[in-house]
Amino acid sequence: MNERYSRQILFRGIGEDGQQMLQNKHVLVIGAGALGTGNSEILVRSGVGKITIVDRDYVEWSNLQRQQLYTEQDAEQQMPKAISAQRRLQAINRDVTIEAHIADVTPTEMEQFAPDTDLIMDATDNFEIRMIINDAAQKYSVPWIYGSIVASYGISYTILPQSSPCLNCLLQGMPVGGLTCDTGGVISPVVQMVVAYQTAEALKILTENWSDLRRELISFDIWSNDHSSVNVDKLKFVDCPSCSTEPIYPFLSQSQTKTEVLCGRDTVQIRPASKETRNLEDIAKHLSNLGDVNQNSFLLQFRTDQNRMIMFKDGRVLVHGTNDATEARSLYHQYFA
Repeated sequence: MNERYSRQILFRGIGEDGQQMLQNKHVLVIGAGALGTGNSEILVRSGVGKITIVDRDYVEWSNLQRQQLYTEQDAEQQMPKAISAQRRLQAINRDVTIEAHIADVTPTEMEQFAPDTDLIMDATDNFEIRMIINDAAQKYSVPWIYGSIVASYGISYTILPQSSPCLNCLLQGMPVGGLTCDTGGVISPVVQMVVAYQTAEALKILTENWSDLRRELISFDIWSNDHSSVNVDKLKFVDCPSCSTEPIYPFLSQSQTKTEVLCGRDTVQIRPASKETRNLEDIAKHLSNLGDVNQNSFLLQFRTDQNRMIMFKDGRVLVHGTNDATEARSLYHQYFA
């Protein structure tokens, strides 16, 4: 077995058999922010055979404080997070297959990615996507590990289809509002704590050490030194629409919002009604007389005196400087439709 994993192989919970299992497994990481970069790096360094990373955003300066795979150059070039993460991870371990997808996760993406996956890592920042993950995980019987951070607070829970309560059991629907990293801030140590909980569970699942899994929901505040561990087994809902014996997977079947206000970021995302690959060079030429245009291989940035907009190849546009969906749609149709 490769010398690079020798210390991991010495650990009795993994050993040579467990290391071979890791090399034959595929993990889907949804989100390439703080939790996504931390989770991905540990799994890649551990020798998981294939990692698929899906993220819709690009690297900004505010990310560098806690999102460990990115550099100042990534922020300067506004590189898509999935691409920057892939490049850095491939440099860490060339033996791991790493796929990167610049995409907004909708039911379509989850139906595409989930069936060929051994484990899903939640590294998202909103419950709309988490509920889609939850339904897809239940439909295709894929374990997934929920993780969330804000300020100095973190939470993690491992969800096993047909066994544990699912996220819909625990929440009984979609939460509304709440503090986010963009409104309440976040400190880096809480990221590392949640990543540690998530990846420890991931290694247990991927090496099939099922009896060692933590069957509790963990939450803590690393600043105020609070910590709790709660058994939520009794919250499994017999009529849950996502995980009962007759599920309807409600979050896979509902149509997704085409206009989304990104909480706390003074930004609105516009997603076109149908997927299409846009020619960024042609669009850049068209916009060059209307404002300042900067472009790389994955996205273009367009600035006017009042607004800044980012367009990705899949047609998505981030309208910065407003949280008014009507205004954002107007700007989208004015310049990109």
